[in-house]
Amino acid sequence: MELADKKVLVVGLGSTGISTALFAKNKGAQVTVTDTAGEQDLQQAAASMRSHGIRTQLGGHVPDVFADAHLVVISPGVPHTLEPLELARKKGVPVIGEVELASRFIREPILAVTGTNGKTTTTRLVGEMLEKSGRSVFVGGNIGCPLIDYAGQKNKVDVVVAEISSFQLDTIETFRPRVAVLLNIAEDHLDRYPDLQAYARSKARVFENQQPGDVAILNGSDALTMEITAHIRSRKLVFFAAESAGPQRREAAAVSDEGIEFSLPASFGGPGGSGQRAPVAGSCKTSIRSSQIGLFGRHNLENAAAASLAALAGGGTWDGVRTTLRNFRGLAHRLEYVTTIGEVRYYNDSKATNVDAVARALQCFRQPVILLMGGRNKNIAFGSLAERMRRGVKHLVAFGECREEIRATFTGMVPISMAASMPEAVENARCAAAPGDVVLLSPACASFDMYASYAHRGEDFRKVVRRLGQ
Repeated sequence: MELADKKVLVVGLGSTGISTALFAKNKGAQVTVTDTAGEQDLQQAAASMRSHGIRTQLGGHVPDVFADAHLVVISPGVPHTLEPLELARKKGVPVIGEVELASRFIREPILAVTGTNGKTTTTRLVGEMLEKSGRSVFVGGNIGCPLIDYAGQKNKVDVVVAEISSFQLDTIETFRPRVAVLLNIAEDHLDRYPDLQAYARSKARVFENQQPGDVAILNGSDALTMEITAHIRSRKLVFFAAESAGPQRREAAAVSDEGIEFSLPASFGGPGGSGQRAPVAGSCKTSIRSSQIGLFGRHNLENAAAASLAALAGGGTWDGVRTTLRNFRGLAHRLEYVTTIGEVRYYNDSKATNVDAVARALQCFRQPVILLMGGRNKNIAFGSLAERMRRGVKHLVAFGECREEIRATFTGMVPISMAASMPEAVENARCAAAPGDVVLLSPACASFDMYASYAHRGEDFRKVVRRLGQ
């Protein structure tokens, strides 16, 4: 793709927009960046852009700037249905996202991970598995460094591992990961998509340009995932819950509380890696016990199974897979253990921004749970948590913008207290807890009512909890 002397408009002046603008500028493009935020909010970023000879259009989008561009590149947080974007399309101006642009300059194989929950953990797992297998790896995309940063760097790697969001998939055209993972689909971002099917179709686009020689890793126990991927061209490897009526097939990983049972072609590792050789010619059967996996929770066994299949498909080894699973301890804000105070254990699961993530978190505890839940709703109904709320939650603390909605949903099912701030929420939880209980921040909501990000929310929870122990 030739960018020299082209008028490139970058929409969104966040970190991804900045990286995209600098990349296009370095390729010789005439670059303009536009954002609805004003100069006061973006002063530092805008000054940086101008110092590189990049024009800025702040405080709103000017339609003529869109129509006059040769290429429009949008950042992940920008809705792809904005009116100026539609105007640009009508004028014949290509409108793509940063991931699509980056992929056109990346020659190395891309391994992409998407899904509603577990993306970041699985992406990090795959990256470490490949590194422990002796491969050089770039890990980024929707986490850490955007793909466009890798596209612009001189030092290249063997494999590019990228977390990819539905927002990023909305604006692909030719993006083709050689290995693509779809972990699960649950209600999320319904403030941006008209319904669950539309959101699911967006996720399924990760397979859109794959060819028969490429690999798709699928959750065989997720009916919607299997439905929307029924006709993809790529080779399917499936992970599924062993106790369910999952697909009993040769190329699969069965997940149970005891661990993961793999049944794969010999090309995925030959000897099982634990001493035994494949009992059937041309196949590889092996297992990894739960006690050999450092991650906490049944949902993380699913993430581990998906990551193992993806890493092996991407050129990893069983030794690399096993070493990583043994030593990996999870990521911040994802069922992160904080501390124990008065025999009550506190966990930070601030990344749980939808009800499915909360259900997965509650499944991990046999102890009574005091649940902190709230924030900004993404047009998701909370009622599907009712059964888990009755069975596992001793007390619910509702906080943030949608606390009244949460109280209305669960009144009569569980004792509820209300909080307007994180310190008040944690204090309510402390008062409700008894020795042996668990206090769990698992909000089911976005953080933007009170915080800049889920990480900011989780950090505040950690800080408030640790103050209790002083």
